[in-house]
This record gives sequence, C-alpha cells and structure tokens, in this order.
Amino acid sequence: MKLVNDVTVWFLKRRIERIEHFMTNPVETQLAIFSDLLHTARYTEWGQQYQYAQIKTIREYREQVPVSTYEDIFPYLERVLKGEPNVLWPTQAEWFSKSSGTTNARSKYLPVTPEALEDCHYMGGKDMMTLLIHNRPNTQVYEGKGLSIGGTLHPNPYNPNTQAGDVSAVIMQNLPTWAQFLRTPPLEVALMDKWEEKLDRMAEICSEENVTSILGVPTWTIVLLDRIMKRKGASSMLDVWPDFEVFVHGAVAFHPYRELFMTKYFPSNQVTYLETYNASEGFIAIQDDLSRVGEMLLMLDYGIFYEFMPMEELGNKYPRTLTLDEVELDKNYALVISTNAGLWRYIIGDTVKFTSKYPFRIKVSGRTKHFINAFGEEVIVENAEAAITEACNRTGAIVSDFTAGPVYMGDGSRGRHEWIIEFSKEPGSRELFAQVLDETLRHVNSDYDAKRYQDMALLPPLIHFVAPGTFYTWMGQRNKLGGQNKVPRLSNDRTYLEAILETIG
Repeated sequence: MKLVNDVTVWFLKRRIERIEHFMTNPVETQLAIFSDLLHTARYTEWGQQYQYAQIKTIREYREQVPVSTYEDIFPYLERVLKGEPNVLWPTQAEWFSKSSGTTNARSKYLPVTPEALEDCHYMGGKDMMTLLIHNRPNTQVYEGKGLSIGGTLHPNPYNPNTQAGDVSAVIMQNLPTWAQFLRTPPLEVALMDKWEEKLDRMAEICSEENVTSILGVPTWTIVLLDRIMKRKGASSMLDVWPDFEVFVHGAVAFHPYRELFMTKYFPSNQVTYLETYNASEGFIAIQDDLSRVGEMLLMLDYGIFYEFMPMEELGNKYPRTLTLDEVELDKNYALVISTNAGLWRYIIGDTVKFTSKYPFRIKVSGRTKHFINAFGEEVIVENAEAAITEACNRTGAIVSDFTAGPVYMGDGSRGRHEWIIEFSKEPGSRELFAQVLDETLRHVNSDYDAKRYQDMALLPPLIHFVAPGTFYTWMGQRNKLGGQNKVPRLSNDRTYLEAILETIG
C-alpha cells in the first residue's frame, strides 16, 4: 500500500497551511465563525426568538442569548429529536450522538447535523492525521490499516427514522468508501452491539491485519489488546503488528495508562501517542506538538464559537464569559460553545486550562462537577447519590459520608471503582448493599453500564465499610472541619482515597 500511503500523506500535508492560518489569526478566525453561525441560524425558531438578525457584536450576543445547560435547552432538543425542522439549526439532523452525564436522564442526545459531521468531526479526523504527518514527515502509517474501536448505533428513541449512538459510531457509519478501505475491522463488526462477541471478532480479524494505527479510548483498547496477545501468544503487540506507529487516544486521561502501553503493549520508541479531544458536541482540540504531552491545539475553524467561563461564575444566572483574546494562562474555565449542530452558548461540562496563547493550546482539567471518568464512564455525583439512596432503601442503611474514585487498570488487571462509605446505620447485608449500588449505577448511567458489561473493562466496585468518625478524623487532619467544608463525593484520581485509607490504617 505504498502508493496509497504516499498519495494520502501528500494530500494531508497540503492542509497544514489552513491550520497555520488560524494559529496565526485566532481571533479573526473565531469572529468569522461567530458571524457565519448567526447568519445561518437567523431564521430558525431559536434565531428569531433571540433576534440573531439584529446581533452585530459578540457583546450583543452575550447580552441577548442565555448560557444553557442540557436541561435548559432540552425542550428544543426534544423537538429536534422528534424530527421537527428549523428549531435550532436550519438543516435537519438524521444522526444524534449519545452520551451520559445529564442529571435528569440516563443518556443525553445531541444533534449531529450534516455541517457538524463534515466541517467539524471529519475535518478533525483529517487534521489529526495532518498534524501527525507534520510531526512525523516520514510516516508510513497508511501502508497498513487503522483500527477503530467505536461504539454502537440504535434507532433514536424519539424518532425511529433517525439513528443515535456514540459519536464514534456515527462517524464510522458515514465515512466515505475510500476511508472505509483504510480502516479495520469491517463496519458490520465495528458497530456490533454485543460487546463480548464484538471484541472476540475484532481480536480474530485485527490480529491477522497489518495494523499501523489505533484510534480509541485507552480502557477499551487495553481489553482488546490483551485478547489479541492471548490469542497470538505474543509477548507484546509489536510481535503481532511490527509496523505499528501511532495510538490516537482521547475521552479519558492517558497518564495512568502511558507506562502500561510503553512497556507491555508497544515497548518501542517508534510508537507515537497523539491526544485528541473529540466530544459528542464537537471536535475541539488535537495535540499539535508531540513534545507537549497533555496539551492540545484548540481547533478554531470547525464551526464552533468558543467562550470560556471563569469557575467562580458557575451557578450564576447571568454568568460572565470570555473570548480567546481575554483568557489567561493556567486558569480553569468551563467551556461554553455555539456550534453548527445548533447548540447555543451551551455548557459542555468540561473545564480547560490554557497552556499557551498564540497559538492557543489547552489541556482538559476536569468537569464542572465532581465526577469519575477514568474509563470513559462519566459518573457524576447525581448518579452516585442515586445509587447510594437505592442501596440504603433496599438494605435499611443510613449513610453519613462517602467518597469514591478509580482503581486504574494495571498489567493484566482490570479497573474498578473504589468506595469508602461510613454509616450511621449499617446495612442489613453488606453484600446486598454493594450489589444494589452497582446495579443502580448501571441503570442510571449507560456509559458505566457499558464498561461493566460482563466485567470486561470494569470489575464490580470495591467498597470499604469504615467505622463512624472516619471522615471527621480525616477532615480534621486537613483542617477542613466546619459547615462550609464538605467531603468530596467523587474524584477522578486516587488522592482522597489514599489519604482516607491511610487514616484507617
């Protein structure tokens, strides 16, 4: 496939000029996106309600259009999901990306319009490889196949004539024929909804291919690679894929897994690790400099207009937001976006910090709420509290305090959640309490449920039932006693867990 590699690399190299243009002219690029979005949507119901045709400046836009959460705009989204045209965007959506994290439903559904698919998600995929080639100009990555670990699709529950699913599945389903030729496994396998069978088939097929790149979430990638190594009796994945070049990762923090990939799976400096930030709401950032681990270039010409909300503004009815030219380095901002999918001043739920300006690079610093997302499960506090409440109801227990965090995957071991729970009234059965906690989390959070399927990525939660006074002692040791200080319910790392476990001894 040398000819394919040479032609593809030549084509993608030409795109670097466009990237360099918005890197040099970031504010002007964003202003052009802003004007185009409002002009396109001015005759939609939303656009007429907020007088888009009369808005001339970003200041007027901030003053006239509210900042919205998923719950705020759901009445409009529900109509879009049911097929009503011209509500938020003039082009009707036939695809919807699904993710968890909303407080009032098991999953949230976001429109993927033709413009968002072509000018945002596909553009991001091309630029991802453009930036790889820019860093590795002699790459031979297209002499082999790209392995994509995607999700599944199903009929939209609000309108069965349209489809919904993980954004990765929406993208794969709509790839042109030439792009399907460059990837593996076949689409009918990649989109299977039975994960156990799917991973077995992927291991069977991909272990016989010349795979040179992987695009996927680290947690699911680990599960698949372990199966392939077992199947082939390999000491590393380079025994199976000697020409492997790049792992493109996203969705969860990579730092807990980096050493595992570099020592167990791909023990060679020939392998590159490239980070992306492709959310259900849009393709947002790509690592442009391989020496800047954890930092990504904010992609400014994908039909997304960005605002950045200082963390102290969260919860305000009329929060203050900043544009690119107003942000500061190393400060946490909640991401607010307006997009060519019809999301307007939408709080995406992620927080970012700027690591450089001109060009603007970011790193994802967390979520706007306490959460666990070490494996792509996006468990939020509301999910955890619902699970605790149900477990108490079923076992007669009363919980006084709790916290939870991840147990990261290790060499040959799966991940799980670890809980520390203190009771004022013990459960009638600790085993039943743990079972109900897990079952309820699976019920209220579809991403957690997927990771827990047949224990493939996540094992059942590990729970420490601790003595009364444990959390009080720990808070006292931190000088955090008092009404304004609260036990953190969830954390995406093990800092709190380790400290409390030390207190227990």
